[in-house]
Amino acid sequence: MENLPRPTLFDFHGVSMTRYFTDNWDNVQNFQARPDDILVATFPKAGTTWVSYILDLLYFGNTCEERQATVPLYHRVPFLEISIPAEFGAYAGKDQVNSLPTTPRLIKTHLPVQFIPKSFWEQNCRIVYVARNAKDNVVSYFHFDRMNRVQPEPGTWSAYLQSFLEGKCAFGLWHDHVNGWWEKKETYSKLHFMFYEDMVEDTGREIDKLCSFLGFSPTPEDREKVITGVSFDSMKKNNMTNYSTAQGLDQKVSPFMRKGKVGDWKNHFTVAQNEMFDEHYKQKMKNSTLQFRCEL
Repeated sequence: MENLPRPTLFDFHGVSMTRYFTDNWDNVQNFQARPDDILVATFPKAGTTWVSYILDLLYFGNTCEERQATVPLYHRVPFLEISIPAEFGAYAGKDQVNSLPTTPRLIKTHLPVQFIPKSFWEQNCRIVYVARNAKDNVVSYFHFDRMNRVQPEPGTWSAYLQSFLEGKCAFGLWHDHVNGWWEKKETYSKLHFMFYEDMVEDTGREIDKLCSFLGFSPTPEDREKVITGVSFDSMKKNNMTNYSTAQGLDQKVSPFMRKGKVGDWKNHFTVAQNEMFDEHYKQKMKNSTLQFRCEL
């Protein structure tokens, strides 16, 4: 996968996508969810790995130490829609989900709400959506795209910022993504909506809310173990969560786990970029009740 050619973006039913997320489309759409599946849904770089690991530790932290020590998180919580062609190692997220040995199955997706396979709704699966403020999200996505061969070449920061605002990055427009999922919450009760900023502010509190959604009551010791295990520093050092074993990622360009902070956008945005971004944001979010914090 080191020689994986960088994909190009194209319009896919109104959303910018690449072939690595659409090549297996019919199979993904026909995916058979089970009632106890838990889907972690996010726009890329909004806390996906963080919440995946929280769920993994809550459900399986005590049951199999060998799994915790030897199986990378991306195999424990497979990426449903990814599909890497045969010449680069033939890897389909859907097949990985279907061969998971665990119950419940923890599954990750970046799909906008309208692309979710319908069996998730039919089976009334629990879904955890994580949203991150747009400014930090675009910075994180930019650095991720620099180091990830499965993503299109990002170009310069200023060009990338413009592309992000136009929805010309994989999985489309951030505003559509977060709003689509936020609106779904009104009609679908099994959806727990989390904010990255809240998790940074008080991880324990947000884990408690998540447990209450899942109907889960960890012992105080287990709760502490999860909080410690999912701290940014612990995850960055943990080879099973820091993606150091993942092919196609060049961590010399940028680490997969870079900063995990709220407000790093201030180190990237010029005053003019910030004003332009705010103006655009106001337009795109004017009918939304979603509120984000860009600093703590």
